[in-house]
Amino acid sequence: MRHAGSERTDAGADETPASPDRSTAATGHDDASSRDVDPPSRDDVFEVLANRRRRYALHCLRRRDERVELGDLAETIGAWENDTTIPDLTSTERKRTYTSLQQFHLPKMDEAGLLDYDRRAGVVSCSEPASDLDVYLDVVPASEIPWSLHYLGLSVLNVVLVVGLWFDAYPLAVLPDLVWIACAVTAFVASAAVHTYRNRRMRLGAEDTPPDLPSR
Repeated sequence: MRHAGSERTDAGADETPASPDRSTAATGHDDASSRDVDPPSRDDVFEVLANRRRRYALHCLRRRDERVELGDLAETIGAWENDTTIPDLTSTERKRTYTSLQQFHLPKMDEAGLLDYDRRAGVVSCSEPASDLDVYLDVVPASEIPWSLHYLGLSVLNVVLVVGLWFDAYPLAVLPDLVWIACAVTAFVASAAVHTYRNRRMRLGAEDTPPDLPSR
């Protein structure tokens, strides 16, 4: 009888930790699923976009909006980086781009949640969070004025214009007030139109070529 009781006790001892194990496994699975759908953090996005080759990869995938073979992706990026066409790419240029994408860049972007990389099939696609992410590259050459300063200067000029019209200052008094108001509105509308056009060109996936391509 003691032996039977011992068997029942041992069986109960074996079953007791089994429940937490199953619960832990289920919880871990749920956590993994939630991580899969979580959008990439801002730090992850900045780290990924800090590299030009990864920016080109994201641009290409957003532009095509479909599963792309690794070889095709490497050829497209290689052509952009070497300022040439795909048929004119050398085997060395193809291999260098292909290897770096396969071994480093694509796994890093996949880990950050910006793309879905199937290493076995050799295909890659833009992830759902990345498809909903609008990325703009604000590249301002040293010879150009940032848009923030442009709008600030335009606002200052309009303040001066309003004050001048209020006091009928010369030469503002020569023309009707409506003419000057129309000029001010036109300046803002024209600036906004140009700014919108420039923003579209600087958006990843919006144009055929990346916004920071040297030849653009």
